[in-house]
Amino acid sequence: METWSTVRGPVGEITVVASGIGVRQVAFAGTAVAPAEHPDAQPGGLAGEATRQLGEYFSGRRREFQLPIDWTGLDGLRAHVLRTLQDLVPFGETVSYKRLAELSGRPEASRAVGTIMGSNPVPLLVPCHRVLASGGGLGGFGPGLEAKRRLLVLEGVLEPSLLELDLV
Repeated sequence: METWSTVRGPVGEITVVASGIGVRQVAFAGTAVAPAEHPDAQPGGLAGEATRQLGEYFSGRRREFQLPIDWTGLDGLRAHVLRTLQDLVPFGETVSYKRLAELSGRPEASRAVGTIMGSNPVPLLVPCHRVLASGGGLGGFGPGLEAKRRLLVLEGVLEPSLLELDLV
């Protein structure tokens, strides 16, 4: 049975959908995702646990997630790159698209890595926000570069802006 839950964080409202196997979707679109795309999903369950852990992450009390991922439907290079990212790039560290391609055993695939990051169904849990452009720029991020920057500030990779310091 699928479950869903939402949590508010520094990048807006996030919805998590989980199957009986593990988390299958983390969406930055808020509550509209679960009822629209998963009409039979029930609130709570594993998705509720995932949003609890995400809340701890957003408040600075968690650095690693202890959640199973439902990798169903992900295969080949896409699955391999996402698993490599999850396994080798911890909280507070970043990697370039090129370096992630190398770590995945496909040094020629840096453009493919960028495409894979853009189609990551479980961002945050598989931390595509930690993948940067080779020149040091932020690169891309589905929810927007401001969301990516806020996540990297949360993890101590980037310094907060003056605006964020005013909000503290």
